[in-house]
Amino acid sequence: MLLLGADEAGKGPVIGSMFVAGLVVEEDRLFDLAGWGVRDSKLLSAAKRESLARKISTIASEQYILEVGAQVIDELRTVMTMNEIMVRSFSQVISKLHADRAMLDAADVDAKRFAERVRSASKTEMVVRAEHKADQRHTVVSAASILAKVSRDASMRELERAMNCKIGSGYPHDQLTLDFLSRWVSENHDLPNCARHSWATAQRIKASFI
Repeated sequence: MLLLGADEAGKGPVIGSMFVAGLVVEEDRLFDLAGWGVRDSKLLSAAKRESLARKISTIASEQYILEVGAQVIDELRTVMTMNEIMVRSFSQVISKLHADRAMLDAADVDAKRFAERVRSASKTEMVVRAEHKADQRHTVVSAASILAKVSRDASMRELERAMNCKIGSGYPHDQLTLDFLSRWVSENHDLPNCARHSWATAQRIKASFI
C-alpha cells in the first residue's frame, strides 16, 4: 500500500515563505523511517533534519514541496482566510502525488473538516485523513515535516545571504527577527518584501516608525 504524508513549515512566521511538503512511501518502508529516527522535525537538530531529508528522498516513490511566498500569502489573505490558504496549499500538494491513503497534519481546529476540504479541492480519489499533531503520531507525516522544515530553513539562510544580514528564524517571538524588521523600517520607511505585511507584528512595527 502506498502512503502519503503531508505537513507544513512556516505557517506562522512574519518573514519568509511557507512550505508544504508531501511524500509517498510503500507501507513497509515505514520501518526504515522509524529506524533512522524520523520524528517530528521540531524535535530534531538542523543537522539531523538535513541528514534525514537526504535519506527520506532515497525511499520516497514521489515527493513534492510547495513554496508559498510572503507576498502571495498577503495577496491571498485579501480574499480568503488563513485556513482556506492552508486547504489550498495542501490540496495543491496532494494533487501532484499518487497514493492509496493520505495522512495530513491538520491545519484547522476541526481535523475531519480539514481533510474533507483538502480531498475535495484536490479532486483526489485517495482516502484522506487529518489529525492534530500527526507529525508526532505518524512517521510518514514526520518525514514530510522534515522535508518542509529543511526547505524553510534553506530558504531563510538564502534570504540572509541575499540581504547580507541576520534575520533569525522569521518568527514573531524571535528578537533577532524583530530587530531586523525595526531596523529595516527605520532605514527604508517600509517593510521588506520578504515580510508578511498583513501580519499584526509587521503592521505594529511599521506603525511605530511611520
